[in-house]
Formats: sequence, structure tokens, C-alpha cells
Amino acid sequence: MHTSRWFAVGQAHASDRRPGIRAAEQALVGSDAKLLLVFCSEALDLPAIIGQIQTRSGGVPLIGCTTAGEIATTGPGDASLLVAALGGDGFSVGTAIARRTSGNLRAAGEHAAGCLTAVEDRPYRVLLLLTDSLAGNQQDIVRGAYSVLGSGVPLVGGCAGDDLKMTGTFQMHGDEVVTQSVVAAGIGSDAPFGIGVRHGWRKLGEPLLVTHSSGNTVYTLDDAPALDVYLERLRVPVPAQPNQEELARLAMRHPLGLSRREGEEQIRFISGGEAAERSLRCIAEVPQGGLVWIMEGNAASVLAATDAACHDSVAGLDGRPPRGMLAFDCIARRGVLGQQGIHAEIGRIVAIAAGAPIAGFYTYGEIARTSGMSGFHNQTLVVLSIA
Repeated sequence: MHTSRWFAVGQAHASDRRPGIRAAEQALVGSDAKLLLVFCSEALDLPAIIGQIQTRSGGVPLIGCTTAGEIATTGPGDASLLVAALGGDGFSVGTAIARRTSGNLRAAGEHAAGCLTAVEDRPYRVLLLLTDSLAGNQQDIVRGAYSVLGSGVPLVGGCAGDDLKMTGTFQMHGDEVVTQSVVAAGIGSDAPFGIGVRHGWRKLGEPLLVTHSSGNTVYTLDDAPALDVYLERLRVPVPAQPNQEELARLAMRHPLGLSRREGEEQIRFISGGEAAERSLRCIAEVPQGGLVWIMEGNAASVLAATDAACHDSVAGLDGRPPRGMLAFDCIARRGVLGQQGIHAEIGRIVAIAAGAPIAGFYTYGEIARTSGMSGFHNQTLVVLSIA
């Protein structure tokens, strides 16, 4: 392949013989690959898969993670494997891994960001992060990376999944399969990157003041128990003992939206409620003293956000067509869309990509920082277009 930059994607399934070889062969369309990205179900034999990919690639730098479903040009997948390859003289790449991060996620972000400081300087740069949302407050990872790179380098990525088991996710770096870790790729390019970030949720009612919170837990809203306020605003009976499954179904369509100075609200998925404290647990921090809204949405609003995120990312390429797209899509959005809706969503991404290959996965949280220190999202679609 005679071009300074190229991007290709390979796909295989658990039923395939040597799926790692199959997917890698499809992705490695050039002899000068600089980076491999691996997204796959935790149901696959991960060490065997990575060994097969490394055998075929000859040791090309690799990062990856397990998923809650895969996204490809061919449509949504489950129990499948995607390998995306990025190559050519127009790219330079460095990778990093921060192991056992739950004790200090900010330090993990700082370490991960260090991989970009050693990359050959090019006009355009981005840091790609794949993390374990079950290890703690992911916003701390973003803060750590920001402290190293500052405002000049955008951050993108997603939190690994485990097919909705919520028991443990895996990350991959080189020939290793790890857990509770952050893996990163710093990418320099001679051509632009474009990032789109949209969620499709609308404000419902008046804002609420977070009067008591700590980390991921919201204790009171407007000085009243957060769980009770949330349910009363949605006109749902307030039980003495909340049913966690029913609360999760309600939260999937009614997350919290955090006020921002500019742009859309940042979304926080409500992962549960505590009966004794009458509190709400979220996937990431909800700052005390901030304003939040209960949000609402449906399949139509989520699909409209898909179009907007893709168009925003392509617009960032300064008029150049995309060579490829990476999509990090929250599993909660998949739940809202349903099986028919996720096929429609990927069809829209494919149409806007205009022939460029697509790879991505359904996440437990999304990373996109293009301005400021905030950059962790829930129930959002993040799209990275590569020129």
C-alpha cells in the first residue's frame, strides 16, 4: 500500500479457527503498520488471541480491551474480535501501560500520557486511552493525563466491558492481558484528527443543586435525599428498599446531566441506589456544589446525536475525507436503541464515513477531552475520525 497513512480493520468470530490470525490478516493491508487496536469479547481465549495476532504482526505495538459488544462496518457484534491497524510513514506511535490502577488513578493517567511525550513530533497528536471503569473514578485518569499534556492534546477512548457481567474487565498491551489497568497509545500524524462527542439526552424539569456528594455517590439534592428526589421527579413511587434492576432500567433512560460552562451537559449513569443512605451511586464523580438535571431521551434523540457526533468528527478533518473511524458507544445507548436501533445507528455511521472502515466497541464509559480538564462521559457516543 503506497500511501503515507492507512487504516484497516479485520474481524473474526469465536467460531473461527484461529480468530486472531484471521482478523490480523484482514487488518494488516500494509507492511508498515505502526499500531494495532484490539476490541473483543471477554468470552474469547484472550491470551491465545493476542498470541495469534502477535505471531501474524511480528510484534507491532498493540493495545486493546474487552467489550460489551463490538462495532464494525458490517454492523454490531457480540462474542467477536476486531483488529484495527494504523500504518504508514505519516504516523508515529508510542504506547504505555499503567497496571493495578485502583489505588491511584490520577498517577495512572499521568503514566499513560507519558507515551506521547516520546513520540516523534508531528503537526497533529491525540492520546487514545482504554481503561477499566470498575477500578474507580475515571475522571481522575483524565486529570492525570491532562496534567502531563495540557490543553493542546485531545484525549479519546473508552472503558472496557465484560458483556454486562460487571465483574471484571481486561486490557491488553503488547503480548500481555491484564486487569484494573490503563493502556494508552500516543499518536502523531501529518494530517488532522476529528472528534465528535454527543449524547442525545434532553433536560427534564428544573436543575437540582448537589448539596452533598463524595466521589461517585450523591447523598442529597436540594438538601433532600438524592434517591427520593430522583424518583419523585420522575413520578415513581419511592420504596423503602429500591429494586436495583428496576432502578437501572429507569436510569438507562433518565441519567443525570452535569452542568458545563460550554457545550452539552456531561452525562452520569446512575448505577444504583442505597436504601439506608437514600443516595445515588454513579459511574463517575458528581461534584458537590454543582448543578445537575435529570435527563430524558429516546431512540430518535439518540440517533440524532449519532449523526451529529459523526458529522462533528469529520468536520475536524479540515475538508479531508476520513481514512477510518473509531467509535466508543455507551452500552446504555445500545439498551435504549434496541437491536433494530443499533443496526440503524451503525448504518448511519457507515454512511457518514463514506467508505472508510469503522472499528469500535460498546463501553462502560467514554473519554473525550478537547477543552478543559473534564473529559469522562456516560451514555454518550465518542467518534474519532482519522484523515
